Amino acid sequence: MTPFDFDPSIRVVFGAGTLDQLGDLAIALAGPRALLVTDPGLVQAGLAEQAYHALQNAGLKTTTFSAVGENPTTEHVAAGVHHARSHGPIDLIVALGGGSAMDCAKGINFLLTNGGQMQDYQGYGKAAQSMLPSIGIPTTAGTGSEAQSYALITCGDTNAKMACGDRKARFHIAILDPNVLTSVPLRVRADAGIDALAHAVESYVSTRRTPLSQMFARQAWQLLAPHYAAAVADPQNAADAMLLGAHLAGTAIENSMLGAAHATANPLTTRYPLSHGRAVALMLPHVIRLNGQVVDDLYGELCADIQLNGSALALAAHLEELCAMAGLPRRLADCQVAASDLPAMAQEAAGQWTGTFNPLPLQEADFLRLYEMAF
Repeated sequence: MTPFDFDPSIRVVFGAGTLDQLGDLAIALAGPRALLVTDPGLVQAGLAEQAYHALQNAGLKTTTFSAVGENPTTEHVAAGVHHARSHGPIDLIVALGGGSAMDCAKGINFLLTNGGQMQDYQGYGKAAQSMLPSIGIPTTAGTGSEAQSYALITCGDTNAKMACGDRKARFHIAILDPNVLTSVPLRVRADAGIDALAHAVESYVSTRRTPLSQMFARQAWQLLAPHYAAAVADPQNAADAMLLGAHLAGTAIENSMLGAAHATANPLTTRYPLSHGRAVALMLPHVIRLNGQVVDDLYGELCADIQLNGSALALAAHLEELCAMAGLPRRLADCQVAASDLPAMAQEAAGQWTGTFNPLPLQEADFLRLYEMAF
């Protein structure tokens, strides 16, 4: 049996209406000054105001930074740090949103407490000083960032995506309230949900998989796969299963990492206006078919969980059917990706850290083959 080192540290508060507990949880954790990191969509939807008042009513002096964009950059992080410093010392950071808001909040935490710039923290364990206590509240069933110690930040100068991780960057508390998913637009539900499914699938077969990480990944898959179609159709459908499934998939990532679908997705989102979830959706079925050479039996286990006969080929076809149902693009050419860009993207994908955990070792030529399969 594979040895492992499991280091849980995040309190998880799950259930409908648990956002109402934010104030009590926050004041028990730290105070008296809080920074709420969110995005413009959640300000417009009223969820940011709900969180703000919960913190204020608990006695926390709160300032809100909402200038977070999709795929947060070093500029977003720097703006958040400037906002926080202009409002005095901060004792607690609360992140409300999808992966972008949570990653940006982690980035802000790095710089507020340890100084420097985000590039200094690329990799793992680069924060020498303690970091602020923090709370993560996901508003999409997707990234599972609230369960992870990494922030994925795009370098503003090079457009390279940097994975900046540290145990101290983990949220102290994750609040999982299915009620907050009811305001998520269809496009976001589709994109985020397929990303969560990809997390479950890739972490289940990664080279760093352990019995414990596979337990989280498989339970996530069993929650996500049967409910994805219904959740895309209506945000009130299976919100609890989708949110918990995404969190468990994030926990699996934290303990086993990902694979080639994410390695090939990152160059796509760097070069083209594609969401992370759509980029992953384009590549995942082809990665599964290729990986079937070495982990066909594991893919077969995931198929059996949803009463699907077969293994890698059947799983890839099923995921393509889910993507088609959700209106996600099927081919790179449909997204105006230029064939002439494929070799350069393959070179970039070969340098992605996540790709090093793919069960089938891949070289630049293999990544080019994957892009050509998806084209």
